[in-house]
Amino acid sequence: MVITVRNEEDHLPQLLDSLLVQEGPFEVVLVESESRDRTWEIAQEYARRAPEVIRVYQHPGSRGIGRNVAAAHARGEYLAFIDGDCYAAPDWLHALRGAVGPTTIVGGRTVTTGEHSYGQLERVELYQSGYDVTFPSCNLAYPKALFDRLGGFDPRFITAEDIDLNLRAVRTGADIRSVPEAVVYHHTRSTFLRFLYQAFWNGYGRKQLTEKQGSLWGRYRMSRLLTGQQGVIAWARLAAAFAGYVVRVLTGGDRRLGDGAPPAAERPGA
Repeated sequence: MVITVRNEEDHLPQLLDSLLVQEGPFEVVLVESESRDRTWEIAQEYARRAPEVIRVYQHPGSRGIGRNVAAAHARGEYLAFIDGDCYAAPDWLHALRGAVGPTTIVGGRTVTTGEHSYGQLERVELYQSGYDVTFPSCNLAYPKALFDRLGGFDPRFITAEDIDLNLRAVRTGADIRSVPEAVVYHHTRSTFLRFLYQAFWNGYGRKQLTEKQGSLWGRYRMSRLLTGQQGVIAWARLAAAFAGYVVRVLTGGDRRLGDGAPPAAERPGA
């Protein structure tokens, strides 16, 4: 199991407790990135408590960089990705393990928890060769050989690095299988402002994705996108994402993402 975390003091104990009860055998490889709270201390405490299964490292950089570093330290044949603000159902790893294969990627079901209604909005799906490539890396399993062959996550992405990876995988002949039984619970953002901040960077990442992969959203008519927004919160998310997209156009579009191997990261993040 692969994790990259930053400033997850409030959520990390619940996450690691949920992983330690999974069906074995397994290992937990955690990379911490410049946290300003007790995230690193908590990670070390758990590594001392369960040294046979938990290994922790520090490395600065984006989410993509952190996951790549963790994957490089992983010893298993398969990689199960989960995020620091999540926790897994007890049979999560069993469900992933039963479906993943040498050329099969598995996307589980992510359930948002929290009292705020803005956490219940659905993601916008994108299909490539008949497969949904928007399964997020907070609940995703990859064969390690395929992950390594693809070069891992492109560290230049602020967000959408998981969509980019899934797209590249499908284009090489891999398939993506949905396994709803593999459940991960994701904590919604604590405030509406943080929710909008996340939406902003999601829009920024979508622009990065089109810079690298070309037009991906042509099949989605603007009328369909607009009529799909139900309520003020959905419209606010759309507006924040559009603002992020525009900011990338105005400030970052001159640094196009190519199709080659990912270079060193240009921005910290995660």
